[in-house]
Amino acid sequence: MKNHFLKYGFGKLEKLISEEEVEKLKLLYDQLLKDKKRTIGLRSDLGGDAEENSEVEKITQIMRPGIIESRLLESTAYKEALKWAKQLLGKDMELDFDMLINKAPFTNTPTPWHQDAAYWINLPDKRAVSCWIALDKVTEANGCMWFIPKGPDLTIHPHQFYSKGGALYCETDTSQAQPIPLQPGGCTFHDGFTLHYSNGNSTTSQRRALILNFRPLEMITLERKQGVDHTGDRKVRNN
Repeated sequence: MKNHFLKYGFGKLEKLISEEEVEKLKLLYDQLLKDKKRTIGLRSDLGGDAEENSEVEKITQIMRPGIIESRLLESTAYKEALKWAKQLLGKDMELDFDMLINKAPFTNTPTPWHQDAAYWINLPDKRAVSCWIALDKVTEANGCMWFIPKGPDLTIHPHQFYSKGGALYCETDTSQAQPIPLQPGGCTFHDGFTLHYSNGNSTTSQRRALILNFRPLEMITLERKQGVDHTGDRKVRNN
C-alpha cells in the first residue's frame, strides 16, 4: 500500500479497524448528525444551499468533530490511521484535523472532482495525507471514492465553487479515474494533490465516512499561528 501511495498519490487498506470499532463509531457519528445544536458552527452542506423547506442535507460535513466529542479521538481509528500516516510520510506526522462527511439516502449529490490542497494555505512542507474511513459498505452507487493516479505532480488546478455554498471543484481529464469500493472498516489514503471524487448516494442506506488529515507537526503549528484551524468558511486558499 505504501508503494502504491508514493507512486500514485493514493492507496487502499481492506481493513483499518474492526467491526466492533465501526459500530462504536457509528453510534457517536449518528449522535452528532442528529445534534444540530452541538455541531453549530462546524456543520455545513457540501452539496450547496439546501432546497427551500428541506430538512435533509445533501452532503453533511462536520469539521473537527473531535472538539465536541472527545470519545472519537480516543478510538482505535485515530490511533491506527496515525500509525499509517507516519509510515507513509514520516515520524513527524500528526493529526491536523478530522471531519465527518455523510451522504443521506436518495440525496444523489456528487462530491465534485477536486484537490484537498486547494482548501489549504500554502505551506513550505507539502507532505499531507488524508485517511478516508468507511463506516458503511461503500460502492459506486452510494458514493465510494474515485482517484486519478498522479505520480509526483504537485500542480494545483484552478478551483471554483460547484454550487452556492458548496464544495470546490476543478475541470480535469477523468479517463484514468479508478473507483475504490470498501467494506465497513476499510479505508483509503490520499495526499493533498491527488484528484478525487465521489458519486451521490442513490441507495436506501447512509454513506458515513470519517476523514482524518495528517501533516508534519511543524506545519500544523505554522497553520495555527496563521489562524487556520479548519473550522472557518470554505474558500480557495491555495492558488
